[in-house]
Amino acid sequence: MLRFLTLIFACQFVGELFVGTFRLPVPGPVVGMVVLFVFLLFCKTVPADLLVVSDGLLKSMSLLFVPAGTGVMMHFELLSQELIPLSAALVISTCATIIVTALMMRWLAAEPKDA
Repeated sequence: MLRFLTLIFACQFVGELFVGTFRLPVPGPVVGMVVLFVFLLFCKTVPADLLVVSDGLLKSMSLLFVPAGTGVMMHFELLSQELIPLSAALVISTCATIIVTALMMRWLAAEPKDA
C-alpha cells in the first residue's frame, strides 16, 4: 500500500513540476491527477491496493478543508469587501457549469444518426 501512496504523491509532484516549469494557470495536483489517470489507462485496471489507499484518503477529505476554512476566516474582512464580485462570480460559474453539463449530457445521450 505504501507503494501506491508513493505513486499518488509522485503524480502530484510531477504535476507540480510541470505546472511550475511551464507556468500553467492550473493547480499542480490537477495535472497530477491527469498523470495518474493516464497511468491507469495504461494499466487498464485499478489495482486493489490503490483502491484501498484512495478510499482512505477520501475518508479523510474533510480534514483537508480545514486549512481552507481557516483561510476564509482569517480573511473574512477582505472577503466581505468584495462580496458582490465574489457572489457574481459564484453564481455565473455555477450557472455555466450547469449549462455545460446539460449540453454535454444531451450530446452524449443522443442516439447516433445512421450514415
